[in-house]
Amino acid sequence: MQTFVFGKSVNQVPIMGYTFNNSGPKILVVGGVHGNEWEGVSAAKGIVASLLENNPFKLNITIIPEFNIDGVIRCQRKNANEIDLNRNLPTNDWTSEVHKEKYNPGTSPNSEPENKAFVDWINKNSDTAFIYTLHSWEPILNTNGNCDKVVEPIAKATGYKVSPSIGYPTPGCMGTYTGLEKNIPTLTYEIQRDIEPSLIQSLHVPAILKSLEVCQDIYS
Repeated sequence: MQTFVFGKSVNQVPIMGYTFNNSGPKILVVGGVHGNEWEGVSAAKGIVASLLENNPFKLNITIIPEFNIDGVIRCQRKNANEIDLNRNLPTNDWTSEVHKEKYNPGTSPNSEPENKAFVDWINKNSDTAFIYTLHSWEPILNTNGNCDKVVEPIAKATGYKVSPSIGYPTPGCMGTYTGLEKNIPTLTYEIQRDIEPSLIQSLHVPAILKSLEVCQDIYS
């Protein structure tokens, strides 16, 4: 495993990344886009721990457990500039309109250092095969791009609904930016909020690892 600084937050806190280098397809796992969604952070850290113990994959896997590190530290949805990072990416549908304060997209797209680091990484790794972005809300597996085969083992293990729509507009979001506009299939995995932490490690982490097997099969 290689540890690296993915970028820095508004408060200049390093956003740490962990790469398990292999010759296979590139996979990106992102947790903590919303700092108050600890479930996604926990799942991402659980994947790191599992791969450290046993990594059977010929995949090049990069994991960013605490993307919005300032928000994670403060246990708040938005970053230190009070911007929703999942409404601030430079998508074709980005808008400065604030539908609700918690969705504040900022005054311009890609204004936040966290997202600048993300966009830079994507530009340098445009051959990435698949992206998992781990959130928490109501149980749903929101797919952008061709995710059908990869999401199947997760849906089977969890019973979560698979849908190409989260159910409401999300301009400037990661799924649209990478999944639809960059043609990198992207799964927004909404873990049931406030579940037992042990269930994340016993159910959701293994489900993601099972889907990584599918990634290895179809993208290699």
